[in-house]
Amino acid sequence: MTMLMWQKSSYCGEGDSCVHVAATATGTVHLTESSDPTTAILHTTPTAFAALLRTAKARPAGAGTA
Repeated sequence: MTMLMWQKSSYCGEGDSCVHVAATATGTVHLTESSDPTTAILHTTPTAFAALLRTAKARPAGAGTA
C-alpha cells in the first residue's frame, strides 16, 4: 500500500478532533479522524470533496443540519 501524505487544517491546532486529508496518485481523496486514524477512513472523488468543502464554508458555525 502506498504511504499517504496526511494534512490537517491549520485551524485544528493540537487537538484530537481533527480531520486529516490525503490524495492518492490516482486522484482519490482520503479523509480520516485524529481520534482513530487507522479505521475511520472515507474515500471520495475530488469533485465530491470540493462540494463538501463548499458546503462547509457556506454554513455558519454551529448551524447544525438543515
